[in-house]
Formats: sequence, C-alpha cells, structure tokens
Amino acid sequence: QVQLVESGGGLVQAGGSLRLSCTASGRRLGVVAMGWYRQAPGKERELAALIRPGGSTIYADSVKDRFSVSREHDWRKVYLQMNNMKPEDTAVYFCKMVIHAGAEYWGQGTQVTVSS
Repeated sequence: QVQLVESGGGLVQAGGSLRLSCTASGRRLGVVAMGWYRQAPGKERELAALIRPGGSTIYADSVKDRFSVSREHDWRKVYLQMNNMKPEDTAVYFCKMVIHAGAEYWGQGTQVTVSS
C-alpha cells in the first residue's frame, strides 16, 4: 500500500511560479510512472506531467516549456516546478503513482490558484 501527500499549492499571480511536492510512503516497488494530474472546476481530471523510470517524461501540451517534473531516485518524492503560470492553470493538482501490477494510488490533491 502506498500513501501520497501533496504540498506546495497556493495562490500565485499570473507569470509567477510554484513548486509542488508529493511525498510517497509505503511500499514503492515496481513503480512504472509517477506524476501530476489536475482538475479545474467543471472539468475532467487531466494529465499535467508524468515521469517514468529512466527519466522519460510526458507533458500536456498546455504546460510544455513551462512545467517540469522530477523525482528522487527511490520514488519517495516527485516534484512539479510550474513557471510562467497562467489563470488557466488554476485547478486541484493530484499526485499519482502507478505500480507494475496495475495498481494506482492518488493523493488528496492540493489547490493551485493563479490570479490574473
């Protein structure tokens, strides 16, 4: 079982930066991906950024060149550096971990609000 706890959300002005952290505890064997999804009011949850073993990353087109995902080597933490933020980045950001056997774990989410 894995527990994920996000931190670092808050209010930022457009053009500003935030860094989200996700701390994982519990059994972290066989991780195939870890990263961030987000859900804006009235919208479906969507991928923001993922990182895989070996360091390959996936980004939503809307955040490419502005967001950067990274992790500690033992999967204890994953980070999302968000730069040049826009009001449309306002959402609840969720941390997700996918295990080799197909199990998925989610954090409780952290609110990010970008003011114009």
